[in-house]
Amino acid sequence: MVELTDRQIKLLKVIIEEYIETALPVGSQMIEKKHDLGISPATIRNEMVRLTKNGFLKQPHTSAGRMPTPMALKFYIQNLMQQKEISVTDEVAVKEKIWDVRKRQDRLLRESVKALADKTHMLAITTTSQGDICYAGMSNLLDMLEFYDMITTKNLLMVLDRNDFWWDIFGRNPIDAPFHVIFGEELRHEYLVNCGMVYARIETPHLKCAIGIVGPARLDYSYVIPVVSYFGHLITDFSKEW
Repeated sequence: MVELTDRQIKLLKVIIEEYIETALPVGSQMIEKKHDLGISPATIRNEMVRLTKNGFLKQPHTSAGRMPTPMALKFYIQNLMQQKEISVTDEVAVKEKIWDVRKRQDRLLRESVKALADKTHMLAITTTSQGDICYAGMSNLLDMLEFYDMITTKNLLMVLDRNDFWWDIFGRNPIDAPFHVIFGEELRHEYLVNCGMVYARIETPHLKCAIGIVGPARLDYSYVIPVVSYFGHLITDFSKEW
């Protein structure tokens, strides 16, 4: 990967966070007016061109601003993003929702998915190595610009009930990481290129599964990553007691 200068890193961070918030291409004039980076508009434009040539940004069409590429989003998650901590109040609220069903696998996974969808306002999904799948929050996606595209939404619906599709994705990565992030092309479906997913793997003597959320590639990773990780740890702890 190309090594970025400090100035390019600051600019890239601004562009990614603006894009996550708005879902719109980010232009140099907006950056210059909204953010005090201590550089001229011409320098901003030149650096955006360099970031585009190096694969961190893309331009939907000639007159548009820039959008981060999957490479840029991964760089952001690994190097720039600061995870938001889950409050004790939120942890307690989540536990209360699933506490009474913690000893029953089917109910635990079903209620956990509902709670995760409510917490993240995304589509939440869980699948097991035995072929079980459940999800909640599909309607949440309809609030996002990316899913105004009916082809994207239709194709997501087409694979939603396919446990083999999701388990193939979940099973690729090791279980010892607290979370995993994948983007459209990694979902192995050409019509899901605008989608992103964060999930956690769970593997105990009594349970082998994964739980995660699906949304646009511009997910608010600083928020959803710690939330998904928390659900993964919680289900792991409960399943160890079975």
